Amino acid sequence: MHTVKNTPARWPMALAFTFSAIVLLAVGLLAWHGPGQTAILIDTLVLLLLLLLIAVYRRTVAAGLPRQLLKAGALQDAIFNSANFSCIATDVQGVIQIFNVGAERMLGYAAHEVVDRLTPAGISDAQEIIARAQALSLELDTPITPGVEALVFKAKRGIEDIYELTYIRKDGSRFPAMLSVTALRDVQSKVIGYLLIGTDNTARKQVEAEQALLDQRLQEHEQYTRSLVESNNVELEKARQVADKANRAKSEFLSSMSHELRTPLNAVLGFAQLMASDVPPPSVPQQRSLEQILKGGWYLLRLINEILDLAMIESGKVTMSEEAMSLLDVLQDCQAMIAPQAEKRGISMHFPRCGQAFYIHADRTRVKQVMINLLSNAIKYNQGGGSVRVECRQRGQRVRTSVTDSGAGLSAAQMAQLFQPFNRLGQESGTEEGTGIGLVVTRQLVELMGGEIGVDSTVGVGTTFWVEFKATSAPELVLGQGEVLPLAQEDQETQRTLLYVEDNPANLALVEQLIARRSDLKLLTAIDAHLGMDLARTYQPDIILMDINLPGLSGFGALRLLHDDPLTSHIPVMALSANAVPRDIEKGLQAGFFRYLTKPIKVIEFMDALDVALHHAAAHGLADDLHAPR
Repeated sequence: MHTVKNTPARWPMALAFTFSAIVLLAVGLLAWHGPGQTAILIDTLVLLLLLLLIAVYRRTVAAGLPRQLLKAGALQDAIFNSANFSCIATDVQGVIQIFNVGAERMLGYAAHEVVDRLTPAGISDAQEIIARAQALSLELDTPITPGVEALVFKAKRGIEDIYELTYIRKDGSRFPAMLSVTALRDVQSKVIGYLLIGTDNTARKQVEAEQALLDQRLQEHEQYTRSLVESNNVELEKARQVADKANRAKSEFLSSMSHELRTPLNAVLGFAQLMASDVPPPSVPQQRSLEQILKGGWYLLRLINEILDLAMIESGKVTMSEEAMSLLDVLQDCQAMIAPQAEKRGISMHFPRCGQAFYIHADRTRVKQVMINLLSNAIKYNQGGGSVRVECRQRGQRVRTSVTDSGAGLSAAQMAQLFQPFNRLGQESGTEEGTGIGLVVTRQLVELMGGEIGVDSTVGVGTTFWVEFKATSAPELVLGQGEVLPLAQEDQETQRTLLYVEDNPANLALVEQLIARRSDLKLLTAIDAHLGMDLARTYQPDIILMDINLPGLSGFGALRLLHDDPLTSHIPVMALSANAVPRDIEKGLQAGFFRYLTKPIKVIEFMDALDVALHHAAAHGLADDLHAPR
């Protein structure tokens, strides 16, 4: 900060002059008591010195004041005459007394045109003043007259008052101004006038208007975008619903038609086989005609079955019972099923030898369907005397099974068209029958089980189709803390019979272990529902334990047939399934299963359920009243 030098300090200077005056007065008093002429002379000198001292003091003080006053006055003049602020001062009645340069520039009036002639209300928007008077009357609960009173009412009561008002220029144009109103008071705090300091608010209002317009456009754009998205979502949802409805209709139609076609086809195939086996046998031309009928009929049946599978998959009606299963067990079953087809064409088959079981988490029935399809294609599109090799290996947490043939291989263009429905990759005119649906069904089944399918091929060398499933460990019994398996007991003469219908050998082995520890039970097993029903009618077991997802006829279908048959309707049937979600359990109980047990098998729960079922059979007198062989 700049400091003015050589400026006398008032208080020290006043003290110095006061001290000097006291000394002179003291000298004068002392001289007053001296000799007459001397005293008069001394007192005269003291008086002169006092006058001189007073004159010096006044001059000294006066020398410092003009600079400060000049500086303060210059600042006041600069503020008052600023062109950026309108300064309007009024008397107590509100009549303008001061109208600065800024007010002249903003309003277009010269000072002499408004001083003592107008009030601030006269250069302001009348409607705004009326509105302000009404608003203040409500706010302060007192009547306020429109005019100057409305402009200065708050300031008069010592309330800070800053508000926006529209000023009207001399030429009639208008502009928004931001006003600060202050009451001017005298030394007794009496109001003697008002000071209105204003700034032109046009630029800020323009910015606000532009911002408001921008905000409005942005809001309109957001609303438009939102409405567009919502409209699109609605349209997409409608399209999805239409597509779903169309897919369901298509799937239901295919399913219905497939079932409807089976009935007449069954008659065609049945009577053709009867005619072929007639005695005496048909003539050679008749035999050839019958062979063509049977060949076309069996092909049509295979086509119907594949269409039905595809329709069920696309309609979401395929149920999966995924559990731990041995891949080698499935491959052994497939080898036995596919061997006649391979021998007929002279194809050598190479399957993994007994060794590592390669347990995977999947649906046994569907895995078998997948492998049979891949093996059938490997034989069908192989060369005469060729070979098919099946290999298994574990890749991290997944197990890969590959089927490699020695056929002609696939080109890049053919590879790109794989897994397309009804696309036989140019084999339509060949000698091999096919529908072009098998691989589509295979891929969808693999993906439904959480697996992957792929193909590698080299023209002139052969093709390898591979599938991967999640690896797991062998099925195990679940024992609670502190629980142990019951010890195996000697067979008793009187034993009850449990029939277990299950296609998974690993699960059969577990139940065999458990039943071996029950001296009161003996076990019968069946690997599919049809065999299970035959055993149930023949041996009349006390309890039937049924897997849900069986090959061919499901556990639900078998339960319905057992309940409808008078020979088996009394037998309690318990479900044992890997489908363990509450919805599946509720569905099973509603279908009529006596109990619904889930895999993996919980030993205590399993044993308790057997006891309850046996007690139920005994309580109804069913176990001893039937005289069927056991």
